[in-house]
Amino acid sequence: MRLDKWLWAARFFKTRSLAKGAIDGGKVHCAGQRVKTSKEIAVGDMLTIRQGYEQKEVRILALSDQRRGAAEAALLYQETAASKASRESRTAQRKAGAGGFIPGDHKPTKKERRQMQKLRGT
Repeated sequence: MRLDKWLWAARFFKTRSLAKGAIDGGKVHCAGQRVKTSKEIAVGDMLTIRQGYEQKEVRILALSDQRRGAAEAALLYQETAASKASRESRTAQRKAGAGGFIPGDHKPTKKERRQMQKLRGT
């Protein structure tokens, strides 16, 4: 089975063309090696998939070329424990890096802008 079809069926990407773009862009590796879109995969292969800030290491448990519901797609692979732990720690670091900034629900008024400028000293 082709790698791009499996990634689409396993719901990692919304379309096959997005899966192809990620593979061609070097975002998907099989057994540590960069692969091509037409790579034939088999049960037991280890994939590393990078999507934005997220990087997942998954083992292929089953093959399917049909896109089904999320619950059925989750049965096609298993994410490693180390991958889950590292993703959670990176998420926590990103949240902590925001410095407690909470975006407002509206555009600042003229008065609020003046107060922010006064705090900044400009």
